[in-house]
Amino acid sequence: MLSVMGGTKVVVYGLSTEGYAIASQMAIKGADVYIIDESTPSAISLKAEIAKTYPNVASLKEDEPLLSMEPIEVAISKAQYLFFTPRIRKTGQDIKTEIHSKFKDATTSLKKKSSVVFTLPTGFGGNNENISLLEHVTGLEVGKHISYFYYPLEGTDQQPKIIGSFNGKKDPVLSDLLTTGKKEKIFVAISSSEHFHAINILSRFSSLCSVLEVCKYAQDEITKNDLSSDDFQEIFLDDMVAGLLDLKSLGSSFEGANTLMYLINGSVKGIDGYIKRLIDEIRTTLKKNDLKASRTKIALSWTLDQHSMRGDKIEMLQNLTSRLRDYIGDVEAYEDPNFDLFHSDKTTIVVACSKSDLENIKKTKQDSDLIIVKANPLCETTQ
Repeated sequence: MLSVMGGTKVVVYGLSTEGYAIASQMAIKGADVYIIDESTPSAISLKAEIAKTYPNVASLKEDEPLLSMEPIEVAISKAQYLFFTPRIRKTGQDIKTEIHSKFKDATTSLKKKSSVVFTLPTGFGGNNENISLLEHVTGLEVGKHISYFYYPLEGTDQQPKIIGSFNGKKDPVLSDLLTTGKKEKIFVAISSSEHFHAINILSRFSSLCSVLEVCKYAQDEITKNDLSSDDFQEIFLDDMVAGLLDLKSLGSSFEGANTLMYLINGSVKGIDGYIKRLIDEIRTTLKKNDLKASRTKIALSWTLDQHSMRGDKIEMLQNLTSRLRDYIGDVEAYEDPNFDLFHSDKTTIVVACSKSDLENIKKTKQDSDLIIVKANPLCETTQ
């Protein structure tokens, strides 16, 4: 395997969790990897031993090891493969503008015979826009002078099996760079890979929203108790929001109404409806316990990955915090699992937004008299 790719020059544009994970994987396989932190003017050389020492971006940034660097333009001009993995933090209509502006920055210095791998989600036809932009910026024709691939990454634990390739052509070196384990990557046409990704995202959200909508009707305690023994209670807000950017980018591919749009909009509404229900549940908890809003504090416990490519969870936490503040002044979001609440003289309601946050609260806050609301489909509340 090393023979095909030993010394292959790779640049990963974006020091994101996903970008660092594939950069490390390729460096350990023997590729010559540079990673670009968009906030600095240099490309960092990522050697195998560094990749093995630092499992993620946070640990690398914390330790700040001395790494050799070169100017971004120089690194990109030598790249055989450029992976586009930036952190996107704008919201709504501005997302596309932010992606396009970063994509221009990333690709301007590319030379002939290089390949671009786009790893953010696009809707239908989104890659055609990227290809036009790439040709415009570089003056090179895709399929002739430069190659383009679509490889939408979702987190670090599972990479796509499929790579979308212009003309559906296979690239053995790229396949080697990205393959872990025995199974080789499958190359398909770009439009086909957009369809595969759409099916993945829609299947996940349709089944999630079915659970959320049905649980809304579980009003009596017996039903709630019976339902709470099921596996889907392991679904938390953190899981629900994963991939919301992908869903919305798919939605922006269509004009007017069609069945697919109903599915997409229904899923977006389903998540929003869940947020409303979670807020109602918190308000009901205040009423049940005769708590005054002025004497109550709400702690949202949601340990977030600040380096993720997608900003949808960060946006959702801000949204939830501001909506809760309309009812209760004292709302605090805790993104670090080791927060402490002991100095508060108010009754505290802790909202656990992920499974690991819930486990952490149970472990560290045993002796405090907290009310815990689990942000799961039944919004279970325990005291």
